[in-house]
Amino acid sequence: MLIDTHVHLNAHQYDEDLDEVIARARESGLEKMVVIGCDRPSIERTMELIEEYDDIYGVIGWHPVDAIDCTDEDLKWIEELSAHKKIVGIGETGLDYHWDKSPKDVQKELFRKQLALAKRVGLPIIIHNRESTDDCVEILKEENAGEIGGIMHAFSADEKTADEIIGMNFYVSLGGPVTFKNAQLPKDIAVHVPLERLLVETDAPYLTPHPFRGKRNEPAHVKLVAEKIAELRGMSYEDLAKATTENAKRLYNI
Repeated sequence: MLIDTHVHLNAHQYDEDLDEVIARARESGLEKMVVIGCDRPSIERTMELIEEYDDIYGVIGWHPVDAIDCTDEDLKWIEELSAHKKIVGIGETGLDYHWDKSPKDVQKELFRKQLALAKRVGLPIIIHNRESTDDCVEILKEENAGEIGGIMHAFSADEKTADEIIGMNFYVSLGGPVTFKNAQLPKDIAVHVPLERLLVETDAPYLTPHPFRGKRNEPAHVKLVAEKIAELRGMSYEDLAKATTENAKRLYNI
């Protein structure tokens, strides 16, 4: 069995066939899926999904790209909702320097606020890092993020960064790019990270793995990610699936 530790089943791309998508996920061996809500509409939808489906859990927070839209009232709302027994993390939060919607200082302030929120409610934090690794790691250190730990999702940094965040009680999560033919860095990370700190995800509907690249991603495809990592590490798929599932349950307390 597998756990997709990061999926956006609350996205509009699943409006027409969500039940079929979930059925395919179960058929492919998924035991649980963790849906990420990162703005008002997606958080509201996350809360609906965790009530409707036994095998869906939620993480809620505010995405760095939209940091400029987040108010203190939004954060208070997230904190209140986080008391739900099926909310298992805070995020995704972090930094994103690829898009320029939200100024860097606004992103950093919101990142720190959500780290503090996660500490208050005792939940792990799920980190989004795009072209912002040095600042991300610096803030995690300054805010003593190791107290709560969490995940750097869709990990795209180098081995040194992986070691740094693992040292701060974080897990490394890999998705579709590990299957891309010309993407060597995620393959190196898949081998480098200790098994007890490794997670798998889809980030669906994004980052679709080979051979479906270019099409809508879905949680069933997490099996392709796990199979590729097992191949790279020279171990059986069953052992890889067992280890990453145990890791996800330990982190998310499910």
